[in-house]
Amino acid sequence: MSECQILKRESIYQGRVIELALETVELPNGDQVELEIVHHPGGAAAVALDEQDRVCLLRQFRHASQGWLWELPAGRIDAGELPFDTARRELAEEAGLQAVDWTDLGPMHSSPGIFTEVIHLWLARGLIIAEPAHEPGEVIEINWLPLSQALDWCHDGTITDSKTLIGLYRTGALIRNAVEMLSEDPGC
Repeated sequence: MSECQILKRESIYQGRVIELALETVELPNGDQVELEIVHHPGGAAAVALDEQDRVCLLRQFRHASQGWLWELPAGRIDAGELPFDTARRELAEEAGLQAVDWTDLGPMHSSPGIFTEVIHLWLARGLIIAEPAHEPGEVIEINWLPLSQALDWCHDGTITDSKTLIGLYRTGALIRNAVEMLSEDPGC
């Protein structure tokens, strides 16, 4: 249940992917404010990790960012599609990979002050290589690098894409926690 009541809503722009709306809302504290909200269907991303702990990162040209970004395979949720199905589809299309083992890394909000977009993150293992099927307008280079190097790139600012940062950090924490649990197990 929302803790914010929409008092008035005016659609300003409706595009192929997003809608921009001017919304007058009453906040939980009783204040009324007018907000510009970008409605987006959401997305999903996959951290593809192979048996050598190498991660698949895409070097992708992004006009809005004025250059190349390091990113996880990811994309927009299509109408009627579940986030997990989006993650599987985008991993296949952008990276040419299928995965046998999937772990939910949880959702993230890309910019909650103005966007409704939620991106669902997944760890993909047990990888099977296939052919990528890039969409027109996608300029993508597929790269593999050690997870430790990708995490270093998160720390030093080489990787700036938020879904990629969060996906890699959550994967690093998941692996670190699993290793700690194994080292604490007296049966090992």
